[in-house]
Amino acid sequence: MNGTGLTKKRWRNSRLMTVLSLLVLLSGCGDSSWNNPYPATDDDSRTVYSSFDERPKHLDPARSYSANEYAFLAQIYEPPLQYHFLLRPYRLTPLAASEVPEPSSFDAAGNPLPADAPASEIARSDYLIRLQPGIRFQPHPAFAVDAEGRHRYHALRPADLTGINRLADFPETGTRELTAEDFVYQIKRLAAPWTHSPIAGVMQQHIRGFQALAEQLTTAAGQGALEQIATLRKSSLEGVEVIDRHSFRISLTGKYPQFAYWLAMPFFAPMPWEAEVFYAQPGMAERNITLDWYPVGTGPFMLSENNPNLRMVLTRNPHFHGETYPTEGMPGDREAGILDDAGQPLPLVDRAIYSLEKEDIPRWNKFLQGYYDSSGISSDAFDQAIQIDSQGEPILTDAMREQGISLLTSVEPSIFYIGFNMLDPVIGGDSLRARLLRRAISIAVDFEEFISIFANGRGLVAQSPIPPGIFGHREGESGINPFVYEWRHGRAVRRSLDEARILMEQAGYPGGVDRESGRTLTIHYEAVATGPDDRARLNWMRKQFAKLGIELVIRSTDYNRFQDKLRNGTGQVFMFGWNADYPDPENFLFLLYGPHGKVRHQGENAANYANPEFDRLFDEMKFMADGPERQAILDRLVEIARTDAPWIWGFHPKAFSLHHQWMRNAHPNQMANNTLKYRRIDPLLREQLRHDWTRPVLWPLWVGAALLVLL
Repeated sequence: MNGTGLTKKRWRNSRLMTVLSLLVLLSGCGDSSWNNPYPATDDDSRTVYSSFDERPKHLDPARSYSANEYAFLAQIYEPPLQYHFLLRPYRLTPLAASEVPEPSSFDAAGNPLPADAPASEIARSDYLIRLQPGIRFQPHPAFAVDAEGRHRYHALRPADLTGINRLADFPETGTRELTAEDFVYQIKRLAAPWTHSPIAGVMQQHIRGFQALAEQLTTAAGQGALEQIATLRKSSLEGVEVIDRHSFRISLTGKYPQFAYWLAMPFFAPMPWEAEVFYAQPGMAERNITLDWYPVGTGPFMLSENNPNLRMVLTRNPHFHGETYPTEGMPGDREAGILDDAGQPLPLVDRAIYSLEKEDIPRWNKFLQGYYDSSGISSDAFDQAIQIDSQGEPILTDAMREQGISLLTSVEPSIFYIGFNMLDPVIGGDSLRARLLRRAISIAVDFEEFISIFANGRGLVAQSPIPPGIFGHREGESGINPFVYEWRHGRAVRRSLDEARILMEQAGYPGGVDRESGRTLTIHYEAVATGPDDRARLNWMRKQFAKLGIELVIRSTDYNRFQDKLRNGTGQVFMFGWNADYPDPENFLFLLYGPHGKVRHQGENAANYANPEFDRLFDEMKFMADGPERQAILDRLVEIARTDAPWIWGFHPKAFSLHHQWMRNAHPNQMANNTLKYRRIDPLLREQLRHDWTRPVLWPLWVGAALLVLL
């Protein structure tokens, strides 16, 4: 046979093999999902699938203070308290503690005082925290001991770390019971200069002896890590003491009722000294075997895999002490099915897998295919997911509803506002002229339009500094700002521009012209602008002021320079925001408290607002328990602030999230971060719907195979 014949024969054989390969391929996977990123063995598992876009920088509870870190930390660590999952306004409930502690008050001589004693008489407040007995730490090599009770991995030599590249490479683990000493040790860590805790400055104002300990520990800052731990363990903190194995006391200077909210943050979660010693050993940091990489807690989950270039995995803690789903909720929760799992043991899932997704589009597509159980809504996907109904409310598009996707919205405990510099001679001060000018501008700046254009409707116009869900917030007609809104047909309606122009005339600026000088009123707006989106927003802001004939001059700069202008008081008008540290009205109204003025006191009162009556009532309100008396004072504080108008109240952001029908109990809670334990998954429904949504399209391959056969 010549070469040409051999070539033809090989070509025919090649075609035959190609056809056979296609037939095998088509027959083997015609009814399966080819693009499933998870192994088939996980199809029926109680696993939550989610994503992250940036590696958490800190998983040490003394240092962490960002939302992407809390998404993991709060599932692992258990501070004394937590927020109730369902009840509003937000309220504290026990977590590691057996009860929410009530402070005991004492005078300067150490004599006990009644609960209603004036704050001026209280020299000391004590919080006695009793722990639930029997709580145990997750399995961890730091607790592993030998037959004689010695820690196996606390005196490692370089040779002992051969072949060790991750925490799971240590063959032995152990556990032990949580004690009061673990909490006391963590509070001392907050004072240690080498931990760089972001709340050290706040705590030294309140915990007795905190600052003295911090100063004492500065001498140990140059020691090695193991020596620092030994120094910290031997040190004492005046305001924190162990009472017995399951109770400890925190003593504060004066009265600070908001301290209980700090006890619900990971900063006050327990830290076993064994873990610090384990991680401080030479060779560990080079292998990323550190507390920032592998946290050690008592919560329902533990971080079993930390591969930030691929995925992070939380798995059920086998030593979790147990907790049950809440049995009490808000009106409508039972009808909505939120209480279907009332009394069930937590957690309701066994695992959570978070995959790295840096881009919005792949994350969105995987959600639509069912490979992520829930999703936020990026700007690019907003129109695909959300439409606005005739009442101006966001609803799901038909495509989303057909997939059984649900939309959850909640108002965040935050506010964005436009501040007037009250030290400025034109826009500031307490003169009637300046006050009328600020009220006119407050009417003209249409935040309903701002929310619609720049936030995709994800916001609620603010009527005061206090967001919904925080004690003191008023709903309905009694909650509107009467200087900017009026109540019509059951809703708040912004006052007309004609009313704003009348106020401008009364202020001496008819048509935006200063009656005294004859010149157009010019106001400077301080802004941080970096891109085209900022330019559109600033142009919109110019138009708002132009409605009243005011010329708005934009002074754009970087954020550091913007901060300098606020500190120096050289700006006139600016936009700023605040996110609650804890759900108390004090945490918002202190932004208007005179002694917190940015220029004179370097505080958070960026508008430099000062009103003697407001300040006096604030001092009285901040120490009060929630109740009718406190509500009455809050109403008066809000009334004073509305009258003086140091802010245009702006808006409270709304969080939008989408959830597939197989995920239950995805109830929004903007203060609680430890909500993974409440989630429930129907894995069989998920697998069925994934199969339906990702069924492969095979007919082009069949056509190709047929053509090859015909050839």
